[in-house]
Amino acid sequence: MTQVTSAETVVQRPAPWRFWFVTERKIRALRGYASSAFITSIANPVVYLLALGVGLGSLVPEGVSGVDYLTFVAPALLAMSAVFVANEESTYQILVGFRYRPIYIAMHQTPLRGVDIVAGHVTFVMLRMLATATIYFLVIVAFGGISQWEALWMVPIAAMTGMAIGSMIMAYAATITTDRGQLPMLYRLVFIPLFLFSGTFFPLEQLPIWLQPIGWISPLWHGAEWGRVVSYGHAEPGWLTILHGVYLAVWIVVGVALAIRTFTRRLGR
Repeated sequence: MTQVTSAETVVQRPAPWRFWFVTERKIRALRGYASSAFITSIANPVVYLLALGVGLGSLVPEGVSGVDYLTFVAPALLAMSAVFVANEESTYQILVGFRYRPIYIAMHQTPLRGVDIVAGHVTFVMLRMLATATIYFLVIVAFGGISQWEALWMVPIAAMTGMAIGSMIMAYAATITTDRGQLPMLYRLVFIPLFLFSGTFFPLEQLPIWLQPIGWISPLWHGAEWGRVVSYGHAEPGWLTILHGVYLAVWIVVGVALAIRTFTRRLGR
């Protein structure tokens, strides 16, 4: 009986669907770090929900923007759960795949192109973010942080937010050839400030005016505000709600395009 090699399997798969070969491999590899994935994508956000939404919320009995504090902060924490997943899958997973365990180099020896590898990785990250956001959404429901059925839209909005940030990080991580601590610095100097100054825990208007532009350019602020609109009917102009969606979509398109470019350059095609 003739054994079919991985390269032959890729060849047999129709070209538009070859990216799924990469997605399948990532799903299987997830078993190797399932415990870490659970902690970063589920346990950490739940702790934030308990500490901030429930604990800190008890100290804000008057609520925020006309709703209780848990309802206000829940959409932002849901978006953050997706961002945590995107950060985990778009930093060291990319660096390891090129440098320390060059799985991407091995994939490139098959008919898979750089664009196929990026599309497969992006698909896997989106699936994982949607799964994480769905579970986290159910936790929020259990704590009473949801007030209307339209809040279900928070799940895809969270995934868009995560991908908007994750695609840019993925494009950058693919350029690193020598690890000098760039990714930890990125986390401390970019990721944490976005987390703190994107209207996650309080309205952006309460920040000093010179800090508010950090929120305006942050995908997390747009994702959190859009999530609040669908979660409890947060009042804002209709054009601003449209802007949230367009802004996140532009970040995703640009980020994925840059990732395809960096992967293709590094792999040779």
